[in-house]
Formats: sequence, C-alpha cells, structure tokens
Amino acid sequence: MPARSYAFFDLDHTLLPFDTQALFCNFVLHREPWRVLLHGLFVPVALARACGLASTATAKRAFLSYLRGMPRERLARYAREFAEVCVPKWAYPSLRAEILRHKHQHRVLVLNTASPDFYAHEIAQALGFDHCIATRFEVGAKFPGMPRLVTGNNKHAAKIAAMEEVVPGLTELTDQERAHSWSYSDSAADLPLLEYAGYGVLVHPSRSLAAIGRQRGWAILHPERPYDNKLGDMLCVVLQMFGLHPE
Repeated sequence: MPARSYAFFDLDHTLLPFDTQALFCNFVLHREPWRVLLHGLFVPVALARACGLASTATAKRAFLSYLRGMPRERLARYAREFAEVCVPKWAYPSLRAEILRHKHQHRVLVLNTASPDFYAHEIAQALGFDHCIATRFEVGAKFPGMPRLVTGNNKHAAKIAAMEEVVPGLTELTDQERAHSWSYSDSAADLPLLEYAGYGVLVHPSRSLAAIGRQRGWAILHPERPYDNKLGDMLCVVLQMFGLHPE
C-alpha cells in the first residue's frame, strides 16, 4: 500500500438512511417537544425555497430555527448524545464495516458533509474518523434564529476546497496515492468528491448517477433501508421534523 491513502465519506443517505438534519431535529424534539412551534419561523423560507426565491443555504439556516435560544452547552450535550446513541443505531452495518476495513488498512478517514458542524464533528468522533469537514455555523452563547454560515454551504466542489485546506497531505498526493484512495456518496452533488479518489462507491444512487457509476467502474451498494422508496424517505423526514419518528 502507498505511504498515504484516504477514504472520504459523505454522511446523509450514505452512512445512514436519513437526512441527519431532520434526524437531529427529531432527537431534540423528543427532549423538548415545545420547540416544534419554532418551525413557524421556517415555513415562509421553505415556501420561498420551493418557489426558487431562497437559496439552499438560506433554507438550511432557517430550518435550524427550532434550536433558537438553546444554550451552547446544552446543544453540545445533545450533539454528543445524538452521535453516540442515535447515529450508531441507524448507521448502515455494511458502511460501518467499510470504515473499519479502511482503518485496518491504515487509510486516513475523512467525513465530508454539508450537515452542520456542531453535530457532524461529534458523529465523526463516534464513528472513528480522523477528520471532519462540515458546514460551519456561528452559534454564539445561545443559538440564534438564523445562524450565520461561517464559510458557506459545504456542497459540490466546496467540499474539495475545504478538505484540502484542513486535511494534511491531500494537496501533495501523487497519482498513485490518489488511485489507492476511496470515496463514498449517494448523491450526484458529490461527483467532485467521488472523482477525487481512485475508487468510487455509490450508496443507493439515482438511476442517472448509477449510470455514471457503471461507466466509471464504481461499486454500487444497496444496504437495507427502513423505507422502500423516496416517498417513504420523505415521510420519515416529516415525522422527524415533528419529533414523531423513533430515535
């Protein structure tokens, strides 16, 4: 094996079958049900996003309004408990096995996600990653109604720039070392991340992404999910947003 080798993982719908933003909301609402009322601050932004009048980043900021006023210490405690108790329960066993395989083969493990940093870093630690790249929010002593993005939404090519800035050795990778690295994702938005490594692995990809994967010789995984289709996934999101989904 070359001296340096990496394994890059997306989070949502790659390591587990849900959007962790909704899953973390469900986790918090199980403990503070009254916070569901704060979704009223998100509704107009969600409608604006559906009409193309608001960006994905703005909608992401507004969705977090259910955390408004929460002290930083409590948020940190919830994030840690969520990562240690809830995420391992839902993570795909086959993807956790892949994490262990790469760890045993001495690859540097990088979690690279668009999810909020205040719980993504806890998830990375709980699952044994060496580095975590996530969307950074300015939280403050108490969570604001519309938290400011520190560096922008960590999606598409932004994942690569952020990762190269934080993870040692990436910018000096040789072609051979890159060829022995791996990338995992479910989304076409992660094509830059998938193409960054020599081996690509798709998790429940769309038909169009699966076609790209087959052309490029990428592996395709279909671990068992707690729903049958996209409609079932959307139903889970709705239940999670109201704190009605199992933890």
